[in-house]
Amino acid sequence: MAKGSKPSGSGKARSAITGKYVTKATAARHPKTTVVEKPSKPKKK
Repeated sequence: MAKGSKPSGSGKARSAITGKYVTKATAARHPKTTVVEKPSKPKKK
């Protein structure tokens, strides 16, 4: 996760250590050890 970025909007927060999903509040408290995954955009046909 980029330095100083905050988890916001949609997407899931995941622990970089265990790989388990965590709440966005937990991700905000531990920005160095969590990753917020952004939802993929639907592909245009």
